[in-house]
Amino acid sequence: MQAITRKRQLRSSDPLWSHTRGIAVPTQRSLPDGDVDVLIVGAGIGGALMATALLDRGLDIVLVDRRKPVHGSSMASTAMIQHEIDVPLHRLAAQRGVAAARRIWQRSARAVESLTTLVGSLGIDCRMQRKKTLYLAGDAYGARALRSEAEARAEAGLTAELKGAAELRQAFGMDRTAAIVSDVSASANPAQLTAGLLRLAGSRGVSIVEGVEITDIRSVGEDNVVATSKGELVRARHVVFCTGYEFLEAVAHKSHAIVSTWAMATRPHHPRPEWLKDYLVWEGADPYLYFRSTPDGRIVVGGEDEDSADAFRNEAKLAAKSARLRRKLKALIGFDIEEPDYVWAAAFGVTADGLPMIGRVPGFRNVHAAMGYGGNGITFSQIAAEIIAAGILGHDDTDATLFSFR
Repeated sequence: MQAITRKRQLRSSDPLWSHTRGIAVPTQRSLPDGDVDVLIVGAGIGGALMATALLDRGLDIVLVDRRKPVHGSSMASTAMIQHEIDVPLHRLAAQRGVAAARRIWQRSARAVESLTTLVGSLGIDCRMQRKKTLYLAGDAYGARALRSEAEARAEAGLTAELKGAAELRQAFGMDRTAAIVSDVSASANPAQLTAGLLRLAGSRGVSIVEGVEITDIRSVGEDNVVATSKGELVRARHVVFCTGYEFLEAVAHKSHAIVSTWAMATRPHHPRPEWLKDYLVWEGADPYLYFRSTPDGRIVVGGEDEDSADAFRNEAKLAAKSARLRRKLKALIGFDIEEPDYVWAAAFGVTADGLPMIGRVPGFRNVHAAMGYGGNGITFSQIAAEIIAAGILGHDDTDATLFSFR
């Protein structure tokens, strides 16, 4: 049998979060006996939010991963939790229609609000902080495009304050032709967030099993029989693949691609602009730079993306990309950037329209998947958990068709 997901190495080097406290998750080494209601594949942020959305519903839930929980792509996230997606609203409207594009962006904004509220209500210790976003004009989207974008967001009921060059220079000390300020964003420690949700799920009856690789799946009536690499068989009414950037073979398509990205984190209390503690920053460039500050005063910066599924593994590129990120950040904010404490690289999945694929997998009964998150992995994971949980519980999510497999 062959694995039914495209198994990948998802990151290289150790991200900042791998050395923070509170990221251990108790697991089992073998699958429980008997049939289950929901089998969740993937113990990253997607699987954690999926399990959380189904808690206390009287369901027998098993969550499996071939790795240790938290140690996939979630560990490599810079955790800039934004409602802004990679394709601007005014461009998405041209691709998907104005009404659909507005609903997609509105749903993304609601997901950020829902996630921050959820984390607070559950008491998850992950340094979750509400933030504003500063979106800078760049070589892909200049001042004119940002004006169109600000107008499109305002018409959709989304906060978007357009700032011109002079105002931007005065308020932020940066030399760009324009920027958009919005206020529906957050940041967190992604490893602590994922681990906290998984520990909560485990305490409420979810079986979390590591070292399990799914190799085959067959629909039998309303149920599914899943095979593992160890020769085990599990019968589940619903199977949910929360495999993020490891695409499910059944829905792999030429419009889905794996690309490489790089990131770094400075020492704590690094010199930085005072305003940065309240903002996430990214730019309308290709490739774009993105950065933020942590509660202990590190600067986390990423970017330099390449259209390559394997470039992130290149150690020479890791050093070169880190140096370039430092130069770009210094040129933008005017502060010398010291040698980083951490540098890392990762693969992530993208789609042609910048949107994830969420919903029932074509050709199967009661098999669901969420993948292709682009730069919005945590936000889109929250949307996926809401949509798929609604389907499993027998409800209709009115936005489900906006993100379905295409």
